[in-house]
This record gives sequence, structure tokens and C-alpha cells, in this order.
Amino acid sequence: MPTLIDIARRTGVSGATVSNVLRGRGSVSVKTAERVRSAANELGYRPNLFARALAEGRAPTIALFFTNITNPFYAQFTLEAEHAARRRDHFLLVCNAARPDGTLDTAYLDAVAGPLSEGLIVLGSDLGRKNLLSMLPAGVPAVLSIWEAPDAYPSKPCVTVDFRAAGRLAAEHLLELRHGSIAILTGGTSGVPIHNMRLAGAVAALRQAGIDLPKARIVVDEDSIGGGYRAACRLLESDPHITALLATNDLLAIGALQAAAERGCPVPRALSIVGITDIWMAAEMRPALTTVDIATASLAEGSVNLLLDLIADPDGVPSDALRVVGAPRLIRRASTAPPST
Repeated sequence: MPTLIDIARRTGVSGATVSNVLRGRGSVSVKTAERVRSAANELGYRPNLFARALAEGRAPTIALFFTNITNPFYAQFTLEAEHAARRRDHFLLVCNAARPDGTLDTAYLDAVAGPLSEGLIVLGSDLGRKNLLSMLPAGVPAVLSIWEAPDAYPSKPCVTVDFRAAGRLAAEHLLELRHGSIAILTGGTSGVPIHNMRLAGAVAALRQAGIDLPKARIVVDEDSIGGGYRAACRLLESDPHITALLATNDLLAIGALQAAAERGCPVPRALSIVGITDIWMAAEMRPALTTVDIATASLAEGSVNLLLDLIADPDGVPSDALRVVGAPRLIRRASTAPPST
């Protein structure tokens, strides 16, 4: 693999001059710079980013951590985050840092933070909240992204969207269609919801309309298609008079669509289903899923920008900085309609 020394020998200049040209530094004549770049292209030179990081004490990379690479939302977020990082001359390392039980593998944090990346974005509300802060490497810039309750993290910068508004929009849509028999599917573990703000926004909107949901109509299950399927099956079996399901995640809503189809319950004629997130699969379902778009591109760009701002000026970003980005909006598709009379 060609090195800076090989280019220096080819062009008859010093290694320091070659380095300055390829990094856009120092004062080098136009003629010399063109000769160096031409030699680099002829030799097939590629910069060694790891060696550069060791020499400079910094890496032109940031790392994105999550614990479920199979979740389509994380793929969308990653793509947008990569675009945002490149716009600011950085690369993105993607780490599916999960143990077999789904918890965060801190070995990734120790291996990547510092030596391979300038900072970390920790993504998702499915990580252990109580222990997360103690797991983050000391002295490494870190941003928490898409947390349902950012006030629970007073010592780390955080990026989020107004999830309460997202839940409210989903509920108001069903109310506008004149649904009264509504149930909610929400993601969580051991019966404890993780989509707290979405759930709170939906419940508040329903209560304002005079609908006070009983506990039996708020079902918590795994935040996945399978969880949505199981929760919808239980609800439709125990309460066949339900006319609409609000899922706090599109994966849950897709599982509910599957449960309805299996039971011969036509959507939306007999049952309306609305989700929250607007993953790419939502538009591909049949019927296409009505959902609330949570501005994934804005979330990803906001997370990258906050982290790079923190890296560039640690004193300029408060430790408890909170950026609420984007604005949730309803995406009307084919899975919702007025209840049949």
C-alpha cells in the first residue's frame, strides 16, 4: 500500500510537504501541489485514517450506538446521520452494541470511544436508563438521541422530538374520524411502557374528548411486530367492540395489521389502525399504514450537529443541553376510516 514516503520519492519533495498538500495545510506552490496530487493518484494512495487519528490524537469519525439492528427505524436514522456527518467532513461508525439479551454491550463503548471516534451518539429508548450514564466513558463527548423523557438525563446533551405531540396527533386523528371505542398498544418491558411521552399525549387527547381509557385498553408488549401482533390478538379477543387501535410505534401497528388479517377483521372497515414513526415499511403495507411522522431526518441531523458542536466547543454546549427538533405530522393513508355504522 503506497505511503507518504512513496509519494515524496516520486515527486522529490519532503514527506512533510506531501502531508501538507494532501491535508490542505501549509503554504505550498500550486505547481508542487499538483505534482503531489498527481503522484498520489498514480500510486493509488489512500489515507490511513487510523494512523492519522493516532498522530493527531483525534479521529474524523463519530460513532452511533443502538441495540437492535433489525429495527427499520434505526436503518433510516443511520442513513440520515451518515449524510449529516459527511456534510461536516466526518465519517460515521455504526455499532449494533447489543448483548444476546438486548442490553447495551459496554465493550463497544470502551473499544470505539476515543481511539476510533471523537464522540458518541447513543440512540433509542430501549436501553437501560438507570445505568446508562455510568456506562459512558469518561471524557468522551456523548449525545443521547430520541429519548422519551430527556429530563431524566440531566448530565448529558440530548436530542428529541415532541413525542407527546406525536401521541396527541394520532389520537386526535381517530377522534376526528368519530371513533369512540379506542385501545392503545405501547412498547415496553415487563409491563412497563418505554414510549411514555407518546402514550401520555394520546391518553391526554382522549381524556380531553371525554374518553377515559380503562387499564384493559392500554396494552404493553415488546416493541416489535411480534409484540404488536400478540397485544392486538389479546385485545380483539377480549374486547371485540374496539373500532380503532393506536400503536405508539409502527412496528406494533404492523403487528396489529397482521392480527386483524388473521382474524378476518377488515382494516379499516371494521378496525382502524394508526402508528407513530413513519418507517419506510408503513407505506408498503396493505392497507398502507396511517401514521405520525416524527421527522427522522431532523432527529438524525440534530444529533450529529449537537455532537460535533460539543466536540468543537465543549464549553459552548451545556451538559444538560436539550434540542427539540422537527415537528410531528400526521400521514394519512389507508388503514384508518370512520367506524362502520
